[in-house]
Amino acid sequence: MAETKKLAASVRSGTGKGAARSVRREGRIPAVIYGGGEAPQPISLDRKTATQLIYAGRFLTTIFELDVEGRKERVIPRDYQLDVIKDQPLHVDFLRLKAGSRLRVEVPVHFVNVETCPGVKRGGTLNIVRHTVEMLVPADAIPEFITGDLAGFDINDSLHISAFKLPEGCTPTIRDRDFTVATIAPPTKAEEAPAAAPAAAAAGAAPAAAAAPAKDEKKK
Repeated sequence: MAETKKLAASVRSGTGKGAARSVRREGRIPAVIYGGGEAPQPISLDRKTATQLIYAGRFLTTIFELDVEGRKERVIPRDYQLDVIKDQPLHVDFLRLKAGSRLRVEVPVHFVNVETCPGVKRGGTLNIVRHTVEMLVPADAIPEFITGDLAGFDINDSLHISAFKLPEGCTPTIRDRDFTVATIAPPTKAEEAPAAAPAAAAAGAAPAAAAAPAKDEKKK
């Protein structure tokens, strides 16, 4: 299950581009909490802390307990915007999590027994078709990842979603087919050296060149 992290936030007054720029000048990031049947709540986050959390990875699958000036809100990030030049956060959207609710998340895929996989040992390559799988999950039990076991898989074998043991209450959003998550691709055949043909031609031309002077001597 995804871990819950604590994060301090402050209430911010005013919305719009002007108010957001003012917040950023203070070294903070504008954000908003929405959903859960309540009105959206504009807040702000410490810029340094928010940047570290985003670039640490798994930000969009991490549950946060926001401390909004003493009031606790259980949320999950749903989106964030980055400055295209500075790569710094510009805005974060949080979704309120209520008990019993479900939500769509992209769950990362991990693999085990890659080194002992028969197909990989014979020179094949793990071809990951889906690095994440979109799933419907309980709001209070979001998985950090799902695991695919490659033990026994050979070259040209495929690992489908049915081979994964999914956490309780979690289902893929694609339900109409047993889609492929990874395959074991065959090794690439080495191409023959292109210099081989020219070398052979040069070897065949050598005797003819050596015989040419003898022909000229006969004419004399």
